Amino acid sequence: MVGVDFGTLSGRAVVVRVSDGAELGSAVHEYAHRVIEHSLPGSDERLGPDWALQSPQDWIDVLKIAVPQAVAASGVAPEQVIGIGTDFTACTVLPTTADGTPLCFETPSEPHAWPKLWKHHAAQSHADRINELAARRGESWLPRYGGKISSEWEFAKGLQVLEEAPEVYARAERWIEAADWIIWQLTGVESRNICTVGYKGIFQDGSYPSEEFLAELNPGFAGFASKLATGQVGDQVNGTTLAPLGGLAGRLTAQAAEWTGLPEGVAVAVGNVDAHVTAAAADAVRPGQMVAIMGTSTCHIMPSDQLAEVPGMCGVVRDGIVPGLWGYEAGQSAVGDIFAWFVDNFGGDLDHESLTALAEKQAVGEHGLVALDWFGGNRSVLVDHNLSGVIIGQTLATKPEDVYRALIESTAFGARMIVETFEKSGVPVEEFVVAGGLLKNRFLMQVYADVLRRPLSVIGSDQGPALGSAIHAAVAAGAYPGIQEAAAAMGKRTEAAYVPDEAGADAYDRLYAEYRRLHDFFGDGKMLHTLRAIRNEAREGAPPPGLRSGGSEATIATREGGGSGATEPASAEWRP
Repeated sequence: MVGVDFGTLSGRAVVVRVSDGAELGSAVHEYAHRVIEHSLPGSDERLGPDWALQSPQDWIDVLKIAVPQAVAASGVAPEQVIGIGTDFTACTVLPTTADGTPLCFETPSEPHAWPKLWKHHAAQSHADRINELAARRGESWLPRYGGKISSEWEFAKGLQVLEEAPEVYARAERWIEAADWIIWQLTGVESRNICTVGYKGIFQDGSYPSEEFLAELNPGFAGFASKLATGQVGDQVNGTTLAPLGGLAGRLTAQAAEWTGLPEGVAVAVGNVDAHVTAAAADAVRPGQMVAIMGTSTCHIMPSDQLAEVPGMCGVVRDGIVPGLWGYEAGQSAVGDIFAWFVDNFGGDLDHESLTALAEKQAVGEHGLVALDWFGGNRSVLVDHNLSGVIIGQTLATKPEDVYRALIESTAFGARMIVETFEKSGVPVEEFVVAGGLLKNRFLMQVYADVLRRPLSVIGSDQGPALGSAIHAAVAAGAYPGIQEAAAAMGKRTEAAYVPDEAGADAYDRLYAEYRRLHDFFGDGKMLHTLRAIRNEAREGAPPPGLRSGGSEATIATREGGGSGATEPASAEWRP
């Protein structure tokens, strides 16, 4: 099996043995355009605050470069591969024509024609309006999202396009998650997976928000669901199908076979989200197993056999992780990104390893600090991306390692807030499983165990999403009857890899109490929203995004490993 994980900064491919999940070969392709945050490819004109875009060409290049390299590294003959599965960050969404051509290939100078990455938070005001109207009307779907829709999700981003670039909105015959778009390119068949439709597309109990609701937001928004082109599970609307996880989306086309080096006709699994496929890779697909995928951000996902309303959750979707169970999602918008921001801007000669070594020598509370982990906004449980980070207690004696440790602790406190909110809502967390790149920091893992006052299990793979996608591909290819059976055979995790230190946990209880006080004080947003508004008004040369146009040189984000950025023009090589 081949699993392909499309991340924030790169794409990874892994070749996996069907019988036991052994990883035989892998490869990584770094996106040429990385995250487009500052200006479009070829343009000096700045994007607005909180913008984050990507290039579809980078995704195709992963198929053309990483997949053949992984197969070559595995020593497996391409004709032995029986299936391919993929996963994506979400909500990463793009406007296309009816045949799937990204609009940014046609009008590269228009910001709203480009895919909006999951961490594009410039639609917060649109999310606020959706939430206010839904609450006022008593929309039945709102509690399924913890009472608030995120600015990261499909409808908020779509409303932003309509109101800031109506001509782009009019040309967009499809508004599609990248998770489904890549499957379209592999199979030639348009589909929508039940995971992104449910969590990111407000699809509950067989329908989207009503046209009446959407028209009250903006008359031009009434027909938005027609751009999503989905219906009931198994039904076809406008030629597309709402597809179950682990299902067969189609088979590899001749063009996709040429890209990947795999045989034409290989089974292609239904698309999925990086966090949700990771549950299978950790064999954590049973009720009460919460998986925290910790990287640039953290996504918390958990299957359950019961339905409850959890304040501030990202969503609860039937069959959203595995068929037959309710799937819950929550998250933190920035975790690894916070640490990278601090090292890049304030670390001086100290890197992550040096700061960690200094920080772990301290006793709990020795730095005298407490921080709020809202540097990328708050995804759960406040669902407000106009919130911002706070650090309290700094003095003239405060050192870089003090702040670094406080930032690590703040993310652990945020995770505890999420766990406690679930359990208070009647959804027990029986096991806390960690996956993702931050597993490499053993000190950070111990902090989490102490703060959460519970053992941490850890995934047994460095390529959790890609392995999970391969597991879904094994189901789609017919090697296993379902995701749970495939996960039991191919997934892996170590139980209780980190256990809490009693004295450390007691000390963290005191700091967590102060975190809760800060959380409640600043959570109303009055001060932080005002500061953000002042910042946005003061930024030089920042007209409203809808008034921008420009051409195309990318200013590339530099978030991974403190590396330097690069500039490369957008490629229009790919066409459907």
